[in-house]
Amino acid sequence: MIKSIEELVETVESAAVVPANVWQALLNVTDSHIVAYIADRARMVAQAHFGLGVYVRALIEISSCCRNNCLYCGLRSSNRLAQRYRLGKEHIIECCRAAAELGFNTFVLQGGEDPLQSDEWLAYVVATIKSEFPEKAVTLSVGERSAIGYAMLRAAGADRYLLRHETADSWHYSQLHPKSMSIDNRQNCLAELKKLGFQVGSGMMVGSPGQTTEHLVKDLMFLDELKPQMIGLGPFIPAAGTPFANEHPGSVDRTLLIISLLRLRFPAALIPVTTAIATLCANGTERAILAGANVVMPNMTPLEYREKYTIYNNKKGSGSESAQQLELLARKLDSIGYFIDFSRGDCWEVKCENGKLGS
Repeated sequence: MIKSIEELVETVESAAVVPANVWQALLNVTDSHIVAYIADRARMVAQAHFGLGVYVRALIEISSCCRNNCLYCGLRSSNRLAQRYRLGKEHIIECCRAAAELGFNTFVLQGGEDPLQSDEWLAYVVATIKSEFPEKAVTLSVGERSAIGYAMLRAAGADRYLLRHETADSWHYSQLHPKSMSIDNRQNCLAELKKLGFQVGSGMMVGSPGQTTEHLVKDLMFLDELKPQMIGLGPFIPAAGTPFANEHPGSVDRTLLIISLLRLRFPAALIPVTTAIATLCANGTERAILAGANVVMPNMTPLEYREKYTIYNNKKGSGSESAQQLELLARKLDSIGYFIDFSRGDCWEVKCENGKLGS
């Protein structure tokens, strides 16, 4: 018996386990009216938990150097076109100070797996940030590390960790990464991060080379098992100097549909509008918010380095000062009835009808 779209959505919202065939049916939806219905439902769920506020995080890209050679990433170690830099501790602290002056309460330190930015060095940076800004949240997105390394970063005061699983299919993983990397290690890292008490974020690319709907079903089922507090996904965008430089980008529409499905499944999750969506679509930020996303990460990386962090072609956000970015974001959000929320927005907190935070 074929279920109605309402029944499929209800299954995503309330079933203990969502069957693969339900995910498959929803991922194959192309009718614009049905897509709009799913987005409307997801938006209502997001508003019920978070109101009309959109959390902002200060993104600081701390290094474009990476030991890995992932086939899709512009920072891959063998890419001769990549421009390399790494920020020093004082430079990172200055970025945090500038972000704090603008009102940010979460700093996101993102970078390649830079061998010179060791666990010890990064833990010292985190501890310094937390010493100066004890009430601010520190999020790290610096790849695969050892259990000891993660424990060191947690002890230093890091609150959150973003590590996208990229794909939950072992064959597909092997097509995107070098032999030195494994899907088992990536998933073990996520498990270790949860064990240590980090607020954990994962996610995937949509439309990466070789990806099928069946792979996306596995991704959604993996996330359902992992139960991350944060979920980041964006369309694949090719990067110059990589084996996938001439591949087609992923679909923004399908990415937005998956954002809506994830919001229905994870009503209290933090789901950011990734830069990839805004890069491929002029009104991508607004569309993603209306599809159920609730986080935006303005770039606080110094202008002289921002254009060098080229994980893919034509990355949006390489220009304008951060204050200008915030002004533009405020106007965009206002145009669709939303506003910037500068609070930390910890992952276990949701907004009640009276606007107060509760669990």
